Amino acid sequence: MSDDAVDISTDGACSGNPGPGGWGVVMRWKGSEKELSGSEDNTTNNRMEMMAVIKALESLKRGVGLVNIHTDSKYVMDGAEKWLAGWKRNGWKTGAKKPVKNQDLWQHLDKLLQAHTIKWFWVKGHSGDPDNERCDELARLAVQQLKDSQVM
Repeated sequence: MSDDAVDISTDGACSGNPGPGGWGVVMRWKGSEKELSGSEDNTTNNRMEMMAVIKALESLKRGVGLVNIHTDSKYVMDGAEKWLAGWKRNGWKTGAKKPVKNQDLWQHLDKLLQAHTIKWFWVKGHSGDPDNERCDELARLAVQQLKDSQVM
């Protein structure tokens, strides 16, 4: 972590896959901390992992400099670092010529990533990393709040 960088930790959760899902974010910058969370009714774990990163980046002002993203999702990290350029080049088709799953979110994330200098960090999930554990808690709370609101 750097004093100049915005540090973002993210996580997504789903109760059933697909099912009700939630995402959580912890952001730190120059001694300030902010938490974000949200939910969707019928979604997947991968979509919630992506939404956490999207919502975090949407909350930033342009040109904040370096953004460190910490995620336990290889899908999001590898997608952004390894697969995105090829998908765009191939008209949003995979190497197997199939449509890219979650294309809507990948296209939105792609635009957000271009506005910042991003450095990705993979964190093993459920391994005691305090920020990852907090993001998981925020995501699960968002799922529970969604479920509770549907009961009434």
